Amino acid sequence: MAVIAVLGTLDTKGQEHQFVAECIKARGHDVLLIDVGSGAPASIKPDVTREEVAQSAGLDWASLSARHDRGECVSAMSQAAQQFLKRLADQRRVDGVISLGGGGGTAIATAAMRSLPVGFPKVMVSTLASGNTAHYIGTKDIVMFPSVVDVAGLNRVSRRVFTQAAGAICGMVETELDVSSAKPLIAASMFGNTTECIDHAIPILEQAGYEVLVFHATGTGGQAMESLVRDALVDGVLDVTTTEWADELLGGVLSAGPGRLDAAADANIPAVVVPGCLDMANFGERESLPTKFEGRNIYIHNPQVTLVRTNADECRELGRIVAEKVNRYSAPVTVLIPLQGISVISAAGQPFYDPVADTALFDSLAEHLSPTIPIKHIDANINDAVFAEACAQTLVQNIRSYQSSAV
Repeated sequence: MAVIAVLGTLDTKGQEHQFVAECIKARGHDVLLIDVGSGAPASIKPDVTREEVAQSAGLDWASLSARHDRGECVSAMSQAAQQFLKRLADQRRVDGVISLGGGGGTAIATAAMRSLPVGFPKVMVSTLASGNTAHYIGTKDIVMFPSVVDVAGLNRVSRRVFTQAAGAICGMVETELDVSSAKPLIAASMFGNTTECIDHAIPILEQAGYEVLVFHATGTGGQAMESLVRDALVDGVLDVTTTEWADELLGGVLSAGPGRLDAAADANIPAVVVPGCLDMANFGERESLPTKFEGRNIYIHNPQVTLVRTNADECRELGRIVAEKVNRYSAPVTVLIPLQGISVISAAGQPFYDPVADTALFDSLAEHLSPTIPIKHIDANINDAVFAEACAQTLVQNIRSYQSSAV
């Protein structure tokens, strides 16, 4: 029997959450009904009051609610709900979570759900589920159900949607995953321009006893990888494709934010870092390219993606940024540099071939990297088999070195 948290704004949606709770109980599971509302007193009695949720985060709910600022209350409860739900999950007091909501309820509940690890069952029934949900889901596996009608009472449509959502969360907590033969994990970053490198490295890592999770370095992919690494769910990081930093610097559309490359340092995870695809920043259709890039080396990757070649000054700054990020790593880390090109199209004879810019990048990396961190220059393109093999073998060595030092 599982315990499922039913979390919601019970002041306005108490009847609906109680209905879902009864559906879950009918399936043989226990329920922990948690109120995160900010308006009038809850219409039904919760197992956990809003005051208890707020108190767990050190908030004086009485003073906060007395100001009658709904936006402030929603923001505060979002933070408190994160801490409260994560604590419940860490203590194994709940096995899954479901919520129903409009704008405020969705913001509060999904903030709490994003604090939970990948694999923990999470279902959000929302009026906002049919639009852009990126800022609600983030990098976590939150299942969003469109409510179809507003979460405002029980009717023929809402009963069906709520019942099926309750069935979904029950099915998720009832599903067991056999991890008895699970292999240690490696997170790897990949782009179309580094696919051959990762494809060649994977069998080598698998032969060494690892399972490889590949993340597409498109902003969200980098964020998802960082999240998984920060949660210490992997044993090593093969960060071949650090291209998202070029988008962060130039204002491209595939930035993963300024925290990219931080997770391995924060979680103390062994790594290999490569300046892969730092020769390019990604933008949309050619017509949407900012005018400041007119006259630059531009490559039309496809009708929806326009690439801008990073110049020597930008590469010099990228080298500094990557080096300073890597300098924070305390677990074994090695920087590998492919001297014959950091992408398919930066090789000799290709559209982004620019040895001056590449040299600026490589020299800056070497200049700013701590002397305690190994840097290997390999006379190959990033997608050559010899470079991929060096990446895989070096990462395995770093992981084993880390594990032996921890014994």
